[in-house]
Amino acid sequence: MSKRVLTTESGAPVADNQNSATAGVGGPLLIQDQQLIEKLARFNRERIPERVVHARGSGAYGHFEVTDDVTGFTSAKFLSEVGKKTELFLRFSTVADSLGGRDAVRDPRGFAIKFYTEDGNYDLVGNNTPVFFIKDPIKFPDFIHSQKRDPFTGKQEADNVWDFWAHAPEATHQVTWLMGDRGIPASYRHMNGYGSHTYQWTNEQGEAFFVKYHFKTNQGIRSLSSDQAAELAGQDGDTHQTDLVQSIERGVTPSWTLYVQVMPAAEAADYRFNPFDLTKVWPHSDYPLQRVGRLVLDRNPDNVFAEVEQSAFSPNNFVPGITASPDKMLQGRLFAYADAQRYRLGVNHTLIPVNAPKATEAVNYGRDGAMALRNGSRSDKNYEPNSYQGPAETGLALGAPKAVTGYTGTHEAPAHTKDDDFFQAGELFRLMSEDEKGRLVANIAGGLSQVSREDVIEKNLAHFHAADADYGKRVEAAVRELRDEQ
Repeated sequence: MSKRVLTTESGAPVADNQNSATAGVGGPLLIQDQQLIEKLARFNRERIPERVVHARGSGAYGHFEVTDDVTGFTSAKFLSEVGKKTELFLRFSTVADSLGGRDAVRDPRGFAIKFYTEDGNYDLVGNNTPVFFIKDPIKFPDFIHSQKRDPFTGKQEADNVWDFWAHAPEATHQVTWLMGDRGIPASYRHMNGYGSHTYQWTNEQGEAFFVKYHFKTNQGIRSLSSDQAAELAGQDGDTHQTDLVQSIERGVTPSWTLYVQVMPAAEAADYRFNPFDLTKVWPHSDYPLQRVGRLVLDRNPDNVFAEVEQSAFSPNNFVPGITASPDKMLQGRLFAYADAQRYRLGVNHTLIPVNAPKATEAVNYGRDGAMALRNGSRSDKNYEPNSYQGPAETGLALGAPKAVTGYTGTHEAPAHTKDDDFFQAGELFRLMSEDEKGRLVANIAGGLSQVSREDVIEKNLAHFHAADADYGKRVEAAVRELRDEQ
C-alpha cells in the first residue's frame, strides 16, 4: 500500500521534509523555503491560552439512558421516556493547577457534561463536591487568585489560601469537604459528580421545580490519603488520565447513576435556609434522591487537544424544560464560562466538532469572526425578521417565568430563618468516623500551620470552632503542635 503524499497547508506536495533549503551547501537558510517557514510558524502557534481554572482535564464520550419517569417534573425531550439514550461528552478536571499540573492532588474536580440532545446541546457544569467555597460570583476572581500561584513567588502560598478563607466564613463547609477523605479521588471513575448549583425544571403543564443533580459512581468511592497521593504524584503526574483511557480501552466502561432532589418552586421562599446558596446542601431527609438514569462512558477521544482541550462548556446552554435558578453563582457563570471560551477558542468555537450539536443543527444569524465556517449560502440573509423564509423564533419559553420584585442594587442574599455559614460544616464533621476526623484535622493543620500571620490562623480557627466545638478544639491543638515543632 503506497503512502499518501505529504503536502503543505495549501495542499502542494512537499519534496523534502528532512532538509531545509540553503544558499549553497552549508550556507544560510532561505526565507523562500515554504515548508520550513510554515512548519515553524505553525509550531509556534500550537498552544492556545489554557483555561484560567479547570486547565488540566481528561474526557470521554458516552451516553445517558433514562431509567425512570421524570416527566412530571420536566418537559426536556432527552428525559421524556424510559429507555431513551442521548450521546454525551464528559470532561473531568482539577481546578486550581495549570495544564502542566498533576492529577493526584488535593483539589476539587470538575465534572462537566455536554448532552447532545435533539433540542440542542445541554451543558451541565459541576464538580465532585455538592457545595463550593463562595456564594457570590463577584468574589470568584479573588478566590481563584488566592488559590493559584503567587505573582511574586511563583508558587501556591499557604498565606494566600488561608487568608482568603479567613475572610470567607461561608467556605468552611467546602473546606471540610476538601480536607476530608474525599479530597483526593483515586481516579475520575471513583468519585461522584454533582451539578452543585440549583436548577429549575418545568413540566408540560408549566409547573416549576428546583432541582439538584447527583451522579453517584457505580464503581464505588475510592480516595487517596495525602501520603499516598504525594507518592503517586511523584511517580506519575498523569495517573487519572491513564486510568480513564486504559479502563475504556479495556472495555471497563465507567458509569454513574443520576439522581435528583426535587423541590416544588413554591417551597423555596420559606425554606429554612436559602436553597440557592451554593455553600449549602439540601438534606436528603427534606428532599430525597429520585433516580433518573444511567451515564456511561465508552469511547476515548481520538485527539486530546481537539476534543478535550478544545471542548467548551457553558451552563447557559439550556434546552426547553431546564433553565437557571436565582443561584447567584450560577447566574455569574452563565456569562463567564461562555466568555472564557470566546477568548480561548474564538467566537466560532461552537463549530468545533466536539462542541457542535450532533442530534440537531445550529441555525441562526451569527456570521463572520475568526475561523468562520458557517456563513450560509449567497441567498441567505444575515438579519431577522426577513421576508426570505429565514429561521424564526418559536415564542416558547425554556421554562416557567420567575417573579421578581424590589429595587436594583448590590443586595446580600435574602435571609432565611436558618441561614448559617457553619452549621452544615459541623453536620458533615459529626457524620465522620473517628479515623476520618483524625485525617481531616491533620490535613487542615498541615496547611494552616504554614501560615505566617497569627491573626489569619485565629480567624480560621474561629470558623472551625463555630462549626463544631470538638472540630475547632482538635484543629487548634494540631496547629499549635505543628507550629511548636517549626
